[in-house]
Amino acid sequence: MLENKVAIVTGGDSGIGKAIALELAKEGAAVTVNYHSNAEAAAQVKQEIEKYGGKALTVQGNVASISDLQTLVDRTLEAFGHLDIMVNNAGMETRTSVLDTTEKDYDMVMGVDLKGAFFGTQLAAKQMIKQNGGDNQNRKNAGRIINISSVHEDWPMPGNTPYCCAKGGLRMLTRTAGVELAPHGITVVGVGPGAVDTPINKGTLADPEKKAALNNAIPVGRVAEPEEIAGLVAWLASDKSSYVTATTYFIDGGIMQNSVGL
Repeated sequence: MLENKVAIVTGGDSGIGKAIALELAKEGAAVTVNYHSNAEAAAQVKQEIEKYGGKALTVQGNVASISDLQTLVDRTLEAFGHLDIMVNNAGMETRTSVLDTTEKDYDMVMGVDLKGAFFGTQLAAKQMIKQNGGDNQNRKNAGRIINISSVHEDWPMPGNTPYCCAKGGLRMLTRTAGVELAPHGITVVGVGPGAVDTPINKGTLADPEKKAALNNAIPVGRVAEPEEIAGLVAWLASDKSSYVTATTYFIDGGIMQNSVGL
């Protein structure tokens, strides 16, 4: 499905990002795995990809730094020659409210979750336009940009305000950039997971009572596996999704539509 495609996955060393990197590689793409600090974990993802004949590259960088993002794109081009898929996945949270969030908290979350995606989108789009010869409304598959958002781009989460604000901004980045880049044949789509079995939810899932309460709040009765999110991303990265842009696909087991009675 993704043969001869080249993808970048930010935060691709763990959780949803790791699952996405592996899934894109399984579908035939060469993958650049970006990581912030865990070089060993990123190397393990690369090794897994190479075990079944895939091509992978690891690149360290802080997505809140534009120069690091540019290096990420440049290293990808040096290794693979072009860029077809950009997955802005890297994210973080401070679990702080509007009353106790510090300036440092705010800047860190906005830097990674929104600034990183904004300039990741910008740099990827510029490269996609360059390699495809500029404007061409008849070109359906010039590039795919996929922003990993959250149900909390639309659904409040008291006590995690900076994260919600960043994901709300990501919602509008996806919509606006999707419209702006459509004439270039580039689609921009958000993926909004609900609760997923990843390190960020480790504390909740390790507590039997909290885990049971969470599962009971989800209509399908369980949290998602990272591979389920990755499967959706792989489809959105493929030519089969050429008519999808400027929107968010929520993959949440129905939790956004469910209100627990009191």
